[in-house]
Amino acid sequence: MPSLNVQNPKMPDLQFVLFVSALCTSGLTTINLPPELRKTIFDRCWSLIHTEAPPTDPKDRVLDLRGGTELTLDACAATIRSLLHEANITTLVWDHPVSEPSMNSSPEALPLVDRLEKLYPDRPDIVDPSSGPSSGSNPTPKQRVPCA
Repeated sequence: MPSLNVQNPKMPDLQFVLFVSALCTSGLTTINLPPELRKTIFDRCWSLIHTEAPPTDPKDRVLDLRGGTELTLDACAATIRSLLHEANITTLVWDHPVSEPSMNSSPEALPLVDRLEKLYPDRPDIVDPSSGPSSGSNPTPKQRVPCA
């Protein structure tokens, strides 16, 4: 079963926040997150980004961090980790096979997709890589430079 270590997810915070929020709103029935905790995680992250109440329609429950700042992203990641820590959840585990993309890339995006495939020819290990980082990857996050 796929899993994700909450404290060391081996992915950037942006990907971590988006991934966990997607798990929280996915409707998966076999995941070690109780429905109320899933709702709380999404609602708290939503409230860090928006002034209006979180949407109730499941199709609208998607976090859009494009308008946020790095501080917003850090707050979302800290909120997720804190809520999972309070619930004594250190690893998220779910049962859902990886599926192929359901949509083709738009014609406008194809040149970018082709360039990315040339730049990263191996499929990335996104969740719980079984053999560790691939050769040539840099698992050490870049240090942040404080603003003057």
